[in-house]
Amino acid sequence: MEKRAQGMSLQQRKDDLPEILRRFEQENMQKVAAEKYRCHFHLMAPVGWLNDPNGLSYFGDRYHVFFQYSPFAVNGGMKLWGHYTSKDLVQYKYEGAPFLPDETYDKDGVFSGSAIVWKDKMYLFYTGNVEEEGDHDYIHSGRGANVIRVISEDGEHFSAKQCILTNADYPAECTNQVRDPKLFQMTDGTFRMVLGAWLQDDKGAVLLYSSTDLEHFNFEQLYTTEKAFGYMWECPDIFALDGHRILAVCPQGVPSEAEQYQNIYQSGYFIETEETRTVDASFKGTKETRTVDASFIEWDMGFDFYAPQTFETPAGRRILIGWAGVPDAEYSSNPTNEGWQHSLTVPRELRYHNGKIYQLPIRELGQLRKKEILPEKESYVLDNGCGELIFDGIAASSSAAICVQIGTGCSLSYEKGLVTLQFTDDSGAGRGKRVARCEAVHKIQILMDVSILEIYINDGEIVMTSRIFFPEKDATVRFLGQAEMIQAWQL
Repeated sequence: MEKRAQGMSLQQRKDDLPEILRRFEQENMQKVAAEKYRCHFHLMAPVGWLNDPNGLSYFGDRYHVFFQYSPFAVNGGMKLWGHYTSKDLVQYKYEGAPFLPDETYDKDGVFSGSAIVWKDKMYLFYTGNVEEEGDHDYIHSGRGANVIRVISEDGEHFSAKQCILTNADYPAECTNQVRDPKLFQMTDGTFRMVLGAWLQDDKGAVLLYSSTDLEHFNFEQLYTTEKAFGYMWECPDIFALDGHRILAVCPQGVPSEAEQYQNIYQSGYFIETEETRTVDASFKGTKETRTVDASFIEWDMGFDFYAPQTFETPAGRRILIGWAGVPDAEYSSNPTNEGWQHSLTVPRELRYHNGKIYQLPIRELGQLRKKEILPEKESYVLDNGCGELIFDGIAASSSAAICVQIGTGCSLSYEKGLVTLQFTDDSGAGRGKRVARCEAVHKIQILMDVSILEIYINDGEIVMTSRIFFPEKDATVRFLGQAEMIQAWQL
């Protein structure tokens, strides 16, 4: 089916592909939903492949979560946008795939983007990928990276696409690799858009544009580091949190180190300070390159996290959702060749504390708690591998060790100031060890959902996300150490 879709003319994609996709989903969704490692409360594609979260927003009394979607190819293929809606960020309804690559300016993929609400309408922006025929490296030549705009008045029906920026609108310093528009509104009512970029001198950067009408955009400034911090910055995001300006990016090409940058690609943020002014409060630039402080903080220290996006709820909470995966990883996220691959993380609420951003699962997820799990011989058995565990009041400092055993081959330990998540058997599907430096551990919260772990240490000071593939149906967790309180729930 993937080959058939790729071979269609643009007109056929407009006329026929939506119905072909609908039938394909209907014919395969039930089988995929019953597969062994399918998650229960994490968002996945109904069939096929999922990656970046897109268009996170609240509009029309509902939350909207769009995502990168390759329905016909479980290992990734033709890129569309899928769409979920929710009243509470707990229960979701799949709304279909609204954007297909069916125009000359997005014919090779509807890539990542964002949404913004203005004057009772939802405005969606994404990168339309175009790959020209010929002898190209698709970095310095042969690739069109267009910004496409779509408007919705109800969150269900969408306007015709409009191409508003092309390669000609980007600074000369950029290669053809520019993508992932993220929009936000200033206090004066004007708008800003950031794009991730790969510069000609192999440095990652963020491009900043301004607009008064969400249709016409002017280049304002380029943000990068003095020395190269990766060759490409994907999925940029700028937002304010508790009085601080945050610039988030996903750098590619950062050399791995023993205790940081352990995955092939990174995901994290810079914090504005009075000295560095990472992001101008007014965002009024002179089109000169602006240097970013190189103090980069990673969002997640686990094996499987990338391409997060944030948005603000009506109550003013800043929520982050990430892709629970990493591109080009050397380990598997589908070791048994099921008909789907990857999920999103649960929504996480952000707060600024002690010079960094803390992340915790949104409180609405408490609705998922069912019966409380009592220990059996000091172990907690999670039916179907779904549950939540909280270990609080832990006596663990740089001189005291603890360990959480998850199944037979996964452990979370703390010793000599280092948190270690480690796999020693096939449940890691090729994953080995990830570490994070931490002065002390006093609380651990673990969400388990069949084939994914989300671990929150010290109320989100450190977060570690990983896929996990138990051979057995249920999961057994054991805590070795001292804790004042242990709670566990079936989810």
